[in-house]
Parts: sequence; structure tokens; C-alpha cells
Amino acid sequence: MRATIQLCTYNRAALLERVLDACFEQTVPADAYEVVLVNDGSTDATLDVIAKARSRAACTFVTVDQENAGLAAARNAGIACANGERIIFIDDDVLPLPNFVEQHLWSHDRHPRYVVRGGAINVESFDDLPPPVWSPKNYSGNYFWTTNVSVPLATLRTVGCFNEAFSEYGWEDIDVGLRLRFAGVRATFNPKALAYHYKPRPRAAQVEAMLRQARAQARTAAQLTRLHPHWRTYLATGDYAPARALHASLRAAGARRRAHRVLGDISEDRPLSNRELRAARSLVRDAYFEELARARRDAPQS
Repeated sequence: MRATIQLCTYNRAALLERVLDACFEQTVPADAYEVVLVNDGSTDATLDVIAKARSRAACTFVTVDQENAGLAAARNAGIACANGERIIFIDDDVLPLPNFVEQHLWSHDRHPRYVVRGGAINVESFDDLPPPVWSPKNYSGNYFWTTNVSVPLATLRTVGCFNEAFSEYGWEDIDVGLRLRFAGVRATFNPKALAYHYKPRPRAAQVEAMLRQARAQARTAAQLTRLHPHWRTYLATGDYAPARALHASLRAAGARRRAHRVLGDISEDRPLSNRELRAARSLVRDAYFEELARARRDAPQS
């Protein structure tokens, strides 16, 4: 088998049906690839969506149901079931185009030992999709971003797959990418290996969840820099002196207070205006750097 599409899901039943259908409707022969889905302890209608999807799957469709263990553990459960020569990672909010697998394999045929990075177009709805043309405004500099990336399965297993110590949000894929880089694995970008990435406009009632996620991401960022004390890690996470100093000075100057004043009542379920969105992002950055400082201070001393 030439390829495995691997994705994990947690309480995304509303999106999952569309995502799975897109995975099943690929231009390569059905016996050339498989889809491996790990349900990481979903409590919504995910199991019903999976049951219905089985009848529509033309390719091999493998599912794993497990108690919620976090994304790194879920990825490893999927990797353990994978049979493709190449494994293509996506998320449960990613809608691949019909030639998605074909384009990943096209790049791998030309660069057999490489990581292949695909393009992603952010959209607010899967019901109103722009033309499937990648542009630099959609560029991501991430070397190994599991929204849309593939790698030879044997290479991934050689570097040790995902580190399950990353039990909170963020950086588990960057950790894998750093280990692949340090092992000498090169990467190529194929903008035709394209997918739509669901990124709805945040709502006021979601701001608190955004702040919790930012704090979790800061804790895993500190974890990443302890594992990989390298300039790439410091740059990616913002864990370097000028960035930390800038955000400390913004906090001291009252940026957090002003952002809260702009946002007003965040208990309402309403879309954020452009001005409110800028304020929310300011609060997210502030929460991230505040928690990063705390995580650095509380880190065990070697």
C-alpha cells in the first residue's frame, strides 16, 4: 500500500463526516491508500458519524477508539495501525482536495526520503470554499505541521514517532519535526497537495477557551525548549529574551486592561468585530507569555 491518511478526532462530529468523505474521494486507486482514524475519547456523535462512514469508504478504513489521551498518544495509536509506505497527517478540521494523496505521492516519487509539506487554505466554512489555489498569504514556515504533511513511515518510526509527554495542547508535531531535521531528513513543499483548513471567526464566548489553550501551549513550549535547546526552538516558541521582554513591557503598560475594555462582556455568544478580534489576540499573546515565564520559573533544575 502506497499511503496512509492518518487523522485523530475529538468531539468534531459536525465536521468529521465532510472530512472523511473527502478522504474517501481521492483520485488514486482505492487499493493504493487507506484512512486511519483515531477517536480520542469523543463524547459527541462521533461514533455515529464513523459508523455511517464505513458504508461509504471505498478504500480501507481503519478506526481506533480510545479513552482521551491527548493528540500525541492518538497519533501514535494511528501510526501503529498504518500500513502505507508514506503516512500523510491531517487534522479533523482539514478538507483535502481529490488529488491530495496523488500530489503527496508525486512529490515522494521525486524525493523518496523527504518530508512533503502540503498547502492549507484557511476557511470560515466548508460550505463556502474559495478556489483551490494556494497563495503565499497561506504560507506556513513549519517544517512538520500535521495539518498537512507526509513522511516515509519507516523514517518516522526510526526517529521515535510522537512524544506522549506532550499531553497538553501544542508542539508535539514540532518536536517530531525537529528530530527529523536533526536526523538529516530534508523537506519539500508541494502547493498542489492542498487542503482547506476550517478556521471560523472566534466568538466572544470562546475567548476564555482561547486563553486556556494559549496557557497550555506555553507550558508545552517550555517543555519543547528543554528537550531541544536550539535556536530553531527558541525562535518558534518565542522563548528568547527580546520577545519575553517586549511582552513583559506591554503587560506593565496596561495592554491587558485595555484589551479587556475593548472586549467588554465575553459571556455573550456573538462574533467578534475586527477591533475585538485584535484585542482577543492581544490577550492570547499576553496569556501565552505570562504562562511561559511561569513555566520557565517552575521548570525543574538540571
